[in-house]
Amino acid sequence: MRTQTAEAARTDPVSTDVAKAEPVPTEVTAGAPSAPLIPLQVSGNSLSPSRAGDFMTCPLLYRFRVIDRLPQRPTPAATRGTVVHSVLERLFDLPSGERTLATAAAMVEPEWQRLLEAEPELAGLFAVDEALDGVAGGGAAGGGGEIGGGEIGGGAEQAGGPDELAEWLASAHGLLERYFVLEDPNRLEPAERELRVETVLDSGLTLRGIVDRLDVAPSGEVRVVDYKTGKAPGPGFEARAMFQMRFYALILWRLHGRVPRLLQLLYLGSGEVLRYTPDEADLRATERKLLALWRAIQRATETGDWRPSPSRLCDWCDYQALCPAFGGTPPPLPASSPIPGRSLTPEGSS
Repeated sequence: MRTQTAEAARTDPVSTDVAKAEPVPTEVTAGAPSAPLIPLQVSGNSLSPSRAGDFMTCPLLYRFRVIDRLPQRPTPAATRGTVVHSVLERLFDLPSGERTLATAAAMVEPEWQRLLEAEPELAGLFAVDEALDGVAGGGAAGGGGEIGGGEIGGGAEQAGGPDELAEWLASAHGLLERYFVLEDPNRLEPAERELRVETVLDSGLTLRGIVDRLDVAPSGEVRVVDYKTGKAPGPGFEARAMFQMRFYALILWRLHGRVPRLLQLLYLGSGEVLRYTPDEADLRATERKLLALWRAIQRATETGDWRPSPSRLCDWCDYQALCPAFGGTPPPLPASSPIPGRSLTPEGSS
């Protein structure tokens, strides 16, 4: 596993060995819901990378998001990430040769408008003027966390005013500029984009998630790609950043019986690429870790012991006022908080 600069990413042959893709077999999404995935239900034996990351970061954060379902304030950075992801997804709707930086930059404001229509509360991030159709609103919006280069919560980051909006849109253009340094999308034909994947382990635990992009070579080798709009992690933190990708690789391996050739994180905030080549031993270890994590979630649900885990990430958490580590008091647990996964296979028998 290594972090590379944008220049190295463009010249490393590994980055192009699965560029021309064949369609992924339809069984990748077998059993997955056709509707957008909803947050993890406590009563179901299911786990996503974001919710697993929440519990590993702070059990109390997991409780606030999953059990209490407390809202989170939208932030400019997280919203920009959503817009940039949408642009990169739609960019590949265009034929090769038309996927230019100018075209991608021109998509930013329409994608922002599309997002505003779907989530009007995001207008509260900026003092939106008449040029944006007078959309008004505010309040909280739900959201997820990113592992490695992303946000844990809303924190104090907010914006306001048309000047800030213009700067925010320009910053999205800057992220796209870095993307075009890291990759030439005209050389790629992704097999899948924003792909919902799901599998049930022998233990009964369901793993699910949404993969930004899958590239499949004619040989059948698979590259799993995820876009991050933050900066690459520093030395010593790469493994944590790659956890999400191992999670996806485990699902794909269980579905197809073949380990993905390459896991690749593109950090648009710093223009770096993090790559990892997994093997079966890695993915078996990931499965054991997830089962242990789920049992820890079960124990916390049984005992009500959702203790906080203070760290530097607390600076970005929306829930400080409710956190005992900051002198707060969590709300009472919901009246019905079923224990997840009572039917899971006992440890050591899966």
